[in-house]
Amino acid sequence: MPEGYALNWFAVILVAVVGLAAIGGMFLGNYLLAPKRPSAIKTSPYECGIEPAPFRWSQINVRYYVFAILFLIFDVEAVFLFPWAIIFLKSAPVVFYEMFIFVGILFFGVVYGWRKGVLQWK
Repeated sequence: MPEGYALNWFAVILVAVVGLAAIGGMFLGNYLLAPKRPSAIKTSPYECGIEPAPFRWSQINVRYYVFAILFLIFDVEAVFLFPWAIIFLKSAPVVFYEMFIFVGILFFGVVYGWRKGVLQWK
């Protein structure tokens, strides 16, 4: 193995040790400095002032999960549009056509979800 690789691994190990020591120090500081006033209310599952009721089974519509997943997909994909706008100003026209295909796929996803009725709250 070349000599430069050992130095790089030393830096990684050093950063990991310093990071773990910082996390441990924060936990220790919290344990030593935080006020401790245990009570029955604090040990209850909810601290919002409402007594927890016994578990009642209820069915949740899958449409809510699909809506949330679609939101996350399009939200994350929209993040890729901002760097593209900067790169597009400095690059070849091929980048424009690549992003055109990307936005077309996103548009197809929205149309598909709309046609399936996922985007309608009932």
